[in-house]
Amino acid sequence: MTTTQLTPAQHAILAYSLEHTGGKIDWFPDNIKGGARKKVLDGLFKRALITTDGTDWFVAAEGYDAMGRTRPAPTPLDADPEIEVAVTAAEATWAKDTANEQAKPRTRENSKQAEVIRMLQRSEGATVAQICMETGWQAHTVRGTFAGAFKKKLGLTITSDKTEGGERVYRIA
Repeated sequence: MTTTQLTPAQHAILAYSLEHTGGKIDWFPDNIKGGARKKVLDGLFKRALITTDGTDWFVAAEGYDAMGRTRPAPTPLDADPEIEVAVTAAEATWAKDTANEQAKPRTRENSKQAEVIRMLQRSEGATVAQICMETGWQAHTVRGTFAGAFKKKLGLTITSDKTEGGERVYRIA
């Protein structure tokens, strides 16, 4: 069995927390302030002797071991029947939705590229911003698709015009 070496400050903080606050760390020696507190907490945390719930610090199971104390037994949660029913229903819905998505493979007709082509075929055309909103792509990806996939690979002719003070609108000629 290995012994964890603790600084006097770390030992004092863990001992107080285990004796007085049920493992919650809310006391520090008077000489440990500001940056020193953060450094002590960081040291304990890096060695997995303490843990956090996002707001407060608590002695972890390894901290109990380092102090030679028995770990507290986990307390079982009482199951709420309403929550159990809701969770079961949500899991069933998720499983059904996942199965439906997997059964419907993406085809050329329902791809993002096909959607962009449909947008460019409209009489009003489409701006880069509109295509970005529809596809989730970034603007450089849209322009790269115009030059690479559409012009070079598919041989499409992309035209654009810009009204004064407006955005550039792209269309398939």
